[in-house]
Amino acid sequence: MRVLGIETSCDETGVAVYDSDRGLLAHALYSQVATHAVFGGVVPELASRDHVRKLLPLIREVMTASGSAPGDIDGIACTEGPGLVGALLVGTAVARSLAMAWDVPALGVHHMEGHLLAPMLEHPAPEFPFVALLVSGGHTLLVDVQGVGRYRILGETLDDAAGEAFDKTAKLLGLPYPGGPELARLAESGQPDRFRFPRPMTDRPGLDFSFSGLKTAVLTRVRELPDDPQTRADIARAFEEAVVDTLVIKCRRALEAAAMAGDPPRLVVAGGVGANRRLRERMAEMAATLDAELWYPRPEFCTDNGAMIACAGSVRLTDADKSHAITARARWSLSELKPPALIRG
Repeated sequence: MRVLGIETSCDETGVAVYDSDRGLLAHALYSQVATHAVFGGVVPELASRDHVRKLLPLIREVMTASGSAPGDIDGIACTEGPGLVGALLVGTAVARSLAMAWDVPALGVHHMEGHLLAPMLEHPAPEFPFVALLVSGGHTLLVDVQGVGRYRILGETLDDAAGEAFDKTAKLLGLPYPGGPELARLAESGQPDRFRFPRPMTDRPGLDFSFSGLKTAVLTRVRELPDDPQTRADIARAFEEAVVDTLVIKCRRALEAAAMAGDPPRLVVAGGVGANRRLRERMAEMAATLDAELWYPRPEFCTDNGAMIACAGSVRLTDADKSHAITARARWSLSELKPPALIRG
């Protein structure tokens, strides 16, 4: 089965062609970072307009690169949500139009399921069941994954997501957009022990997250201290360590609970923050102490991309028909998803 995947949930236009037998055939990504950097964050209307400009040229590029003609495509998958509604509408409208023109099914994919299944693009791919940490600018989730569509939310953020906290803290430190990667780079030159910030909600049972208090702690310290390059680097280092520690502690708890339930200790880390070098180092150390398997998508597939949508779509096209009834959803809980029809039960 060959699937065209389209991702337009926020500020990146991603397109890919994925073949269930041959794997990923081609993918392309256009980032809007330069467009939004002037404003210090994503401007939804500008994001939608850029998707309109870039999506069809990228589809032509990927179809050519994959050696695919319209008759070779068995279905089209696009991000249905969650995300910016205007941006989602661009991708869903194009997906539905092409599907009608090519007489193939169209399918709306959950954005976070795309991230969750992104490691399936790698060889070898992780086996079910596993625990997944989905950590990005808009989401921080711990999920028990028993199979495709068989998801149980173990913990989620009660306020800011980890990536959002990175971006907001970067802005406090005067760093340019996008702030998260800039803060991680600055942290590399910071002294490790000069400051220590709280590890939110790690002193109580449970797997939920909260990062707004950590952000406030950074703001308080920034106001108290002189504004010099080394101090900013030291604060960035302490903030990154606090976020990473929190994520590692919660993942350890989830893996230990999975082992007690009889599941093998496997952890998938996906989403934009999953590309953070320090997080990967600490997760590897933790996984080694539990003799756990640790999986990531390659860094280019940690951020939003069409490949993950095409891959997720390839396992869900069994549920698709040619009614092309795809909507755009600003909010959509991962727990609402069900297994594809052919593997239910």
